[in-house]
Amino acid sequence: MPRVSALGRDDLPEEQRPLWDKMLAYGPFAGQAGVMANRLPIFEHNWKLLTQLSDEAVLDKRYLELAIITVSLVNKCDFCIDQHAPKLAVAGLVLEGVETLEDLKAYPPLTEIDRLVIDYAIAVSSDWHRIRDQVIEDLRAHFSEAQIVELTWRIALCGAFNRFNDVLQVSV
Repeated sequence: MPRVSALGRDDLPEEQRPLWDKMLAYGPFAGQAGVMANRLPIFEHNWKLLTQLSDEAVLDKRYLELAIITVSLVNKCDFCIDQHAPKLAVAGLVLEGVETLEDLKAYPPLTEIDRLVIDYAIAVSSDWHRIRDQVIEDLRAHFSEAQIVELTWRIALCGAFNRFNDVLQVSV
């Protein structure tokens, strides 16, 4: 049970309801969106951003979801892990038996690019002030600048969501 009320679609102003519907098509995030809906600018701007990024899809879903799972493991956010593991499976990587960051880093089916994304997500989440130019150059070998920008933003945003969800005890 969340620490604040989770609102629903009918609690929103009429003009926000299509965004709620689009959010539900994005994934099972009604609990999180419902808590955010207590402040409409937070609900509106976050879900417009997330659904627009999803619609444009410049970053392969596999790498996006792998980064989100990694950040959520770093921050121990069970809500986000539970919400994103199925999305990662749809993107081609089922993480059977992965419960910790150490399990993930040692997971045999990961590719070189997967491991690069994991290392970058860990660095952005916990050691961002020490990321060297070589890390970005390594990313450039596989990702465009737009993809690097989105990957970095989504990693940072996921960290914020992890904290939001844990502090307010957001559930599905």
